[in-house]
Amino acid sequence: MSRVPLVNAQDATGERQALLGQIHSAFGATPNMFRAVANSTAALKSMWGSFGALGGGVIPPKLGEQIAVAIANRNACEYCLAAHTALGRKAGASSQEMTAAQGGQSQDPKTAAALRFALRVVEGRGQIDDADLAQLRAAGFGDEEIVEILAHVALNLFTNYVNVAFAVPVDFPGVKLR
Repeated sequence: MSRVPLVNAQDATGERQALLGQIHSAFGATPNMFRAVANSTAALKSMWGSFGALGGGVIPPKLGEQIAVAIANRNACEYCLAAHTALGRKAGASSQEMTAAQGGQSQDPKTAAALRFALRVVEGRGQIDDADLAQLRAAGFGDEEIVEILAHVALNLFTNYVNVAFAVPVDFPGVKLR
C-alpha cells in the first residue's frame, strides 16, 4: 500500500491533469510512480520534464536504462528495477544485458565505464575524483555525455527515493534484486 495517495487523472484538474494525460499517452497507462508524484504538480512537472529532456539527450536510451537498473539495484528500488528493465528491453537491450547492468557490468567497455561511474557517484554520494572522470574520458565519453550521465544518476535517485520512501506498488513485471 502506497504511503501517499495515487492520484487518478480523472480526479485531477489543470496542469496536473494535463501532465498525467501526457504520461498516459507516452506509456499507454499511468505508472503508479507518476500517480504518487502527482500529489505535487511541481514535483510531477520536474520529474516528467527530466525524463523528456534526458530522453532527447546524447546518451542513447539503452544506456540510460542500463544506468537506471544499476542504480535501482544498488538502492534496492524494486519499482525502478522492474520499470527500467522493461524499458531497457524496449530500447533494444537483451535480458542478459539488463541483468549484467543490474550488477553494474557490461560486455561493452564504454557501457561498463558509464555504469562504474554512475555507481561510484551513488556510492560516494557525489564525491568523485579526477581519476573517475579520466576513466570515462578514456572510454570515449565527452563532457556533454559525462554531464548527462550525472543527470541520469540524479533523476534515478529521485525516482528511487520516491518509490522506496512512499512504498509505491510495482505495476511492471517484477525483477529480482541482486
